Amino acid sequence: MRTLENPMPHDAVVIGGSYAGLSAALQLVRARRRVLVVDDGRPRNRFAARAHGVLSNDGRPGAEIAAAARAQVAAYPTAAFRMAEAVDVERIDDGFSIAFADGTRTTGRRLILAHGVEDVLPDIPGVKERWGRTALHCPWCHGYEVGGGPIGVFGRGDHAVQYALVVAEWGQAVLFIDPARVSEAEARQLARRSVTIEPTPVEQLEGEAPTLTGVRLTDGRFVPLKAVFVGAQVRLSNGFAERLGCEMTDTPMGRIVKVDAQQQTSQPGVFAAGDLARPAGNITLATTDGMTAAHAAFRSLLEEETA
Repeated sequence: MRTLENPMPHDAVVIGGSYAGLSAALQLVRARRRVLVVDDGRPRNRFAARAHGVLSNDGRPGAEIAAAARAQVAAYPTAAFRMAEAVDVERIDDGFSIAFADGTRTTGRRLILAHGVEDVLPDIPGVKERWGRTALHCPWCHGYEVGGGPIGVFGRGDHAVQYALVVAEWGQAVLFIDPARVSEAEARQLARRSVTIEPTPVEQLEGEAPTLTGVRLTDGRFVPLKAVFVGAQVRLSNGFAERLGCEMTDTPMGRIVKVDAQQQTSQPGVFAAGDLARPAGNITLATTDGMTAAHAAFRSLLEEETA
């Protein structure tokens, strides 16, 4: 049991109340640490009807999984929640100050960023209305439910071919891409996986959303599809990490926070967990990251208290 008294109301403030944030909070409240979880109620996977590939929760709505986790964390007396939008963070003596949209502030000794990312969808009519249902991002999360058949792949950047090679495991993949972007070696790989290359750009998705019947191409042709997988780019849902001076790193999916194996950022006392600190993720990986960040934050508090 710690003996050091600290005037700050929280040992750690977790910004983000989804899987990574709740996982971090659970570890810390079990160490009897005072934790505030700040949640704006906008998880990245809110567009998907169900979560898949989550051990013991396969096929359960993501909101239900998060609600059960929130209730378990809230059962600990040192846990606190605030349903609000954090709008600013700054380093102060011995910790951090967090500002909210209503003008109030709170402080904490450590900061765990778990607010996640936003998907930047391609500017193709029909994608947004089907996002999370028939316009999908992660084949591991949703590929099985498509049930085979023709599947479109909208790739971006250098990872488009690799993305199509993976998606082909779950259906007859059609990669919409300029052939000039595909090397001879990549074309052979795609052929081995029976992936069709369609060079004509997509004009729009068709069908009564969120249902998809196929895509209309700019030359007027219609390509029947059961679903499309979109290699969407991501952006951080806020600029707190950069504002605090945390080092960033560029990935094929977008710019994310750079962390070490313990989820420690380049700034002392600041940890990052979940999708904002990994190029691709899911619920299982997010919860693992949150646990790792919490253990590292605890050790940093312990070192400070015993110095």
